[in-house]
Amino acid sequence: MNIQIFGVKKCFDTKKAERYFKERNIKFQFIDLNEKTLSKGELQSVKASVPLNDLINKQVKEYKALNLDQIRSAEIREELLLAHPKLYVTPIVRNGKKATVGYLPEIWKEWE
Repeated sequence: MNIQIFGVKKCFDTKKAERYFKERNIKFQFIDLNEKTLSKGELQSVKASVPLNDLINKQVKEYKALNLDQIRSAEIREELLLAHPKLYVTPIVRNGKKATVGYLPEIWKEWE
């Protein structure tokens, strides 16, 4: 398994995801979205498993400030996600070509 966790240190679900893998002695790489965002290729890989709209956190200030509810174009939404990492729902957990968004241990268990 090649686990990557994209999240922020203050996110409760991100902490729970880290704990899940630590408790099972599964090595993972943590990427803090406040320091480094997903690359375009990483986003494409995640989108293969998760719909773009499921990646967008509608509860954050940036969502309202960017008027994302008015933007229908997937290309523009994708560009905004790449430019504004606070828009992501966290954690984003990748295992090779598979990915999940949020705390989903029932799916991660299938990866083991």
